[in-house]
Amino acid sequence: MKPRRYILLLDAAINFILGLLLIAYTPRLARILGVPVVESGFYPNILGGIFIGIALALIIEAFKKSLDTSGLGLLGAICINLCGAAVLLFWLILGNLDLPPRGTIFLWSLDMLLIVLSSAELVHHFRSGR
Repeated sequence: MKPRRYILLLDAAINFILGLLLIAYTPRLARILGVPVVESGFYPNILGGIFIGIALALIIEAFKKSLDTSGLGLLGAICINLCGAAVLLFWLILGNLDLPPRGTIFLWSLDMLLIVLSSAELVHHFRSGR
């Protein structure tokens, strides 16, 4: 394997582990790790989903045949958006967030926008043959 691939995979592993820790966030886990405790796991969980999306995007980048690209590209954006949207969807369905109506409308709208946008990007990606 080329050094670039090792670096990307190490970065992906770190992002994935951090993402899992953030998705598994509890005040008890925060105290064990010695990090600040927050009342709700909502924001740590969302950030965990984003980190997992970044990890997946890095893995895709590491195994691409053409290494003359910069950034993570369309597939990277899709991974990040879908992972963040999946965690947000989980919270909206099971999180008992006790939000005012405007918060509920805002978060559901944001989640659906991310899912629709990522789906459109995915369709475009496969139709363009890349």
